Amino acid sequence: MINNMNLFIELNVQEWTYLIVGFTFSIYIGIAIWSRVKTTKEFYVAGAGVSPLANGMATAADWMSAASFISMAGIIAFAGYDGAVYLMGWTGGYVLLALLLAPYLRKFGKFTVPDFIGDRYYSNTARIVAVICALLVSFTYVAGQMRGVGIVFSRFLEVEINTGVVIGMVIVLFYAVLGGMKGITYTQVAQYCVLIFAFMVPAIFISIQMTGNPIPQLGFGSEALDGGGYLLDKLDGLNKELGFNEYTDNTKPLIDVFAITFALMVGTAGLPHVIIRFFTVKKVSDARKSAGIALLLIAILYTTAPAVAVFARTNMIETLSNVEYSKVPPWFKNWENTGLISFNDKNADGKIQYLADPSSNELVVDRDIMVLANPEIAKLPNWVIALVAAGGLAAALSTAAGLLLVISSSISHDLLKRVIMPSISEKQELLAARFSAFIAVCIAGYFGINPPGFVAAVVALAFGLAAASFFPAIIMGIFYKKMNKEGAISGMIVGTILMLYYMIKYKLGWFDDELPGSNQWWFNISPEGFGTVAMCVNFLVSIIVMKFTSEPPEEIKKIVEGIRIPSE
Repeated sequence: MINNMNLFIELNVQEWTYLIVGFTFSIYIGIAIWSRVKTTKEFYVAGAGVSPLANGMATAADWMSAASFISMAGIIAFAGYDGAVYLMGWTGGYVLLALLLAPYLRKFGKFTVPDFIGDRYYSNTARIVAVICALLVSFTYVAGQMRGVGIVFSRFLEVEINTGVVIGMVIVLFYAVLGGMKGITYTQVAQYCVLIFAFMVPAIFISIQMTGNPIPQLGFGSEALDGGGYLLDKLDGLNKELGFNEYTDNTKPLIDVFAITFALMVGTAGLPHVIIRFFTVKKVSDARKSAGIALLLIAILYTTAPAVAVFARTNMIETLSNVEYSKVPPWFKNWENTGLISFNDKNADGKIQYLADPSSNELVVDRDIMVLANPEIAKLPNWVIALVAAGGLAAALSTAAGLLLVISSSISHDLLKRVIMPSISEKQELLAARFSAFIAVCIAGYFGINPPGFVAAVVALAFGLAAASFFPAIIMGIFYKKMNKEGAISGMIVGTILMLYYMIKYKLGWFDDELPGSNQWWFNISPEGFGTVAMCVNFLVSIIVMKFTSEPPEEIKKIVEGIRIPSE
């Protein structure tokens, strides 16, 4: 008995990963089989019978994607103070969504954002434009999730990133197609439990290890146990020695900080896969309750991410800087095999020179590995390392499933049922929804294999698209009864095209010889923040066009007035 227990404890990381990931995947698949659906209402909104607690947990899992779990702490680890824009934008955005939009959209009673826009603006043209925008946002967002899945599989199951993406596609397709929103909802409840446990356990371990404080949120502001003073002061010193900016100093232009933060906030309020979650509860008051519960659950991870970033950055510098390559720890070799960290001995001295100067720097680190590699760097037990892998997969797959449902419902319900084939039967619509999900996951897999950047940057672009396209149409649709179809359609088209142009110009470099990501930005605003500018243009175009066109019908004005009246 004792020998068997010892063998169990001594499993290597890959064996632990197979064990924990296999166990969690079996739970997800079991839930999908248990919750398989037979009606479109169950497929789209889980029959509108989910409890506020379950919906709050599912919303938190849906919201905290691979960008939150894998990439956000990685950004903060490398950007320091500048990385806080993602933290502020995504957190503030959820508050904006929960308080400003969710209850009203729920009272309007439509399944999807294109459904809301099509009916509010009394136009199938508006509906089609909204479907196109939903597809653009969702495919951009899901590309980041698939890349996150590929990174986890490539390291911990020792398969190629592309193979890892394919495995993730198969799993998410199974429970999205079989269980629809009902299956996704209860799967996301389980995934929230997995991802938050996986994020917090190593954070608590490392906080105790480095500062003696078991609360990570307090630990990263405490004194280090090695006598180096306060941990943040120590990290500032390490960064300065290597030529980097002090970790706690900001370097971004103030206008870009504002633009990124605001784009992430209003983009959140326009994300179709989050908005649809508020239609799965029985009544408007339940939507409000689930929004509050989700915010509390999200805050656990979001307040911990800065601490994880500090722990990871400090440990990485102390572990690798000026160390002989022949003596690097095993974790470095493991990640080097994935191609996500590399060493180029420029001065041929056999030591790793990690420096701010690109001409002298010999170490290249993909920031998306920091959370996943953190337990290995800190020499935590193998089961903790494997647990983080399971958490990363849970975060990526939960959001990917929600996005796939948005894509399939946009095609089958908003486009097929409401525009092209109004007489289609419920059974045919459900079949179309499942087929759409299959096509969507194949396209998502392609973008996961060929992403335009690291996870959080890709996701930030999706938020920019949502801000540029949906937010003005939704906010004016609720609070401005004079906004008409011509204004809303014009604004969405102009805002979306402008954002797409800017993304393609500065991320892919298609329209000039400048390299993608160059600093020749308009108004000194990065592509991640340009959604704010495109949103303002959307508002401006919508209002100007509205002034020169006819007002909405009186019945539409009455509907708008009605959805703002509080109800239970």
